[in-house]
Amino acid sequence: MSFAPVKTTSSTLLKKCIPSYNAIPLIYTQQKSFFNIADTFSKKKEYLGRKLVGYSREQMYEVVSDVENYKNFVPFCKKSVVTYKSEKKIIGSLTIGFPPIVESYTSNVTLDRPKLIKANCFDGKLFDHLVTMWRFHRGLEDVPQSCVIDFYVSFEFKSLLHSNLAHMFFNELVRQMEKAFFAEAEMRYGNRVLLTSM
Repeated sequence: MSFAPVKTTSSTLLKKCIPSYNAIPLIYTQQKSFFNIADTFSKKKEYLGRKLVGYSREQMYEVVSDVENYKNFVPFCKKSVVTYKSEKKIIGSLTIGFPPIVESYTSNVTLDRPKLIKANCFDGKLFDHLVTMWRFHRGLEDVPQSCVIDFYVSFEFKSLLHSNLAHMFFNELVRQMEKAFFAEAEMRYGNRVLLTSM
């Protein structure tokens, strides 16, 4: 089952970065952007993707919120440790490693089952800021095992060198990371049809 891409204007999304998701219709398409927020010399980068997948919100929420196991399926994640966990919050420390960068950082992860997972890095030498956000919307009415996922990443490096490296590597890195979560869902819940992708 698939849908033809729907043409939409993304300039409003990009200018506002993350608008109210209640105001965005579920258009069954994926839009990905990797861009500088200001200009080509900005150290701040953002990525926004949307996908309709053959897994429920609850299933995808379980995969993304499983921070302790990131080391087992997230690319370049060498270590993942949860130091605090409650129904609404996780504090997790991750170590990422890919030449020439190896960095450890800690994030506050806000949980709102099964709608939202948002992580803010607050302890790291590599980033001035790092925010990742997953929003899980209901999928097709006649397909219970489906949901629409909005995936957003915003980061800014402290180092100009790392910012320059981002131009070469991070677009593909973020896509690999996003893909890894869907691969993990497939491993846990079985092979499902990817309903739409661009």
